[in-house]
Amino acid sequence: MPGPATDAGKIAFCDAKEEIRAGLESSERGGGRERPGARGQRQNIVWRNVVLMSLLHLGAVYSLVLVPKAKPLTLLWAYFCFLLAALGVTAGAHRLWSHRSYRAKLPLRIFLAVANSMAFQNDIFEWSRDHRAHHKYSETDADPHNARRGFFFSHIGWLFVRKHRDVIEKGRKLDVTDLLADPVVRIQRKYYKISVVLMCFVVPTLVPWYIWGESLWNSYFLASILRYTISLNISWLVNSAAHMYGNRPYDKHISPRQNPLVALGAIGEGFHNYHHTFPFDYSASEFGLNFNPTTWFIDFMCWLGLAADRKRATKPMIEARKARTGDSSA
Repeated sequence: MPGPATDAGKIAFCDAKEEIRAGLESSERGGGRERPGARGQRQNIVWRNVVLMSLLHLGAVYSLVLVPKAKPLTLLWAYFCFLLAALGVTAGAHRLWSHRSYRAKLPLRIFLAVANSMAFQNDIFEWSRDHRAHHKYSETDADPHNARRGFFFSHIGWLFVRKHRDVIEKGRKLDVTDLLADPVVRIQRKYYKISVVLMCFVVPTLVPWYIWGESLWNSYFLASILRYTISLNISWLVNSAAHMYGNRPYDKHISPRQNPLVALGAIGEGFHNYHHTFPFDYSASEFGLNFNPTTWFIDFMCWLGLAADRKRATKPMIEARKARTGDSSA
């Protein structure tokens, strides 16, 4: 669990606008190099990712033209796929596999792995390993999407460059034996590419075409391309906006913030100051009955008997932490 920034020899976060400005200025000064303190490692651009992401976003912009022409069921289907893919990340890769905040039986783990492939945000093993590095080394060069390098980098820029050597070196030291011990994780990783093609693109495209006669063109661009692009950017906002905009009622010494707008889009993942203060909490927020569909889903799975052992921070623990390190905003 990340402690106060000063404990790691870092300065406390300043205003979000100052953070973004500092990131832009450092990029201009560095000419493609990292900021001082990053050991001057040259940032090798991954042009394949730049081109593919550019094409994806251009396709998403074009998809907007098709929205009025599509059948209402197709738009509902696209939103359903969005929610399904989101659960594969939030309830699956994040709260289950990264943080082990609850236990899930085999049928639920299989469902979440399939949904995770629809999200197409790296396989469960890689996603969880990088997320554990993000928490353990938050806002340092070992953090894959270090928010101290600016909004653009933490949002999408980190995918445009090779990983910093600290991400690789320190990532190797993380204990991921629990991930490798799960056959669902191993099988999904082994067949990840084919599962992504099927779940992220083929199934979302074919269902509207086959069942209610939508055109393949509309199905592909709306249920696959537009839906996928929106889901990516909402997930990335947790790394960027939720680390820069909002209050810090639990720990004012760390960068993550409480961001209700991000929570609204990311089905409960925007209560980020709480989550980084109590990363073991399955609800990722103090108030599970607020807009937190991921928590509702996990609770429902427990009611069905498919999940159990939900971990929670106690009320006295939360109040004591607020009094000790919070910014008095809540």
